[in-house]
Amino acid sequence: MRRADRLFQLIQILRRTSLPVTAAELAEELEVSKRSVYRDIADLIGQRVPIHGEAGFGYVLESGFDMPPLMLTADEVEAAVLGAQWVADKGDPVLAAAARDLIAKISAALPERLRELAANPVLAAAPAQHKTPDGIDVAKARLWIRDGKKIRILYQTEEGAPSERIIWPAMLGYTEHVRLLAAWCELRQDFRLFRLDRIVSADFLDEHHGRRPGDLRSAWRRQFAARAAPAVTGE
Repeated sequence: MRRADRLFQLIQILRRTSLPVTAAELAEELEVSKRSVYRDIADLIGQRVPIHGEAGFGYVLESGFDMPPLMLTADEVEAAVLGAQWVADKGDPVLAAAARDLIAKISAALPERLRELAANPVLAAAPAQHKTPDGIDVAKARLWIRDGKKIRILYQTEEGAPSERIIWPAMLGYTEHVRLLAAWCELRQDFRLFRLDRIVSADFLDEHHGRRPGDLRSAWRRQFAARAAPAVTGE
């Protein structure tokens, strides 16, 4: 690896986490000696990259640091294209179109030696064998999640019974065959997973639920991690 590439990669490693990363951890991932890491860190600090820390403790990159876009590696191109292919096949129409546009933009921005990896990728996501129809406008649901607004849904339970709920949508989940909506349910006073194919109707309310969208997602993730993973069949 060229030294310039290694310096960029070092910054990328530090950007992944807010926790200190030791020189030994950096050296192992970059496949260099700790002495090289110390020298690289010193050079980056000399170039006014806001890295804090010291040998024996670890290094942290100051939040908010920005740098010019980096050229992608072949592995990064393949990872991005594979992910975009999956979304193009399984996402809602708006998200699928965005995924296809992303592949086109990646291809246009790449140098000739890497462009073929995007135009004719080595990897491919298998198309879904069958898709269940959604009972809600998924693109609009994503907007409501971002804006922190409530949705009133008429939901069909696993037993087939209708149930009206007012929910605080937190995040959407994708499985091979169905899409799921994680939300706080006012009726249950708890988080629930709702299968989109079981939503009979949805009324997008103008009322905000009062939680920051990011905080609501964090609360869902904590609860999800604290208990056994719920079945993908939803509520």
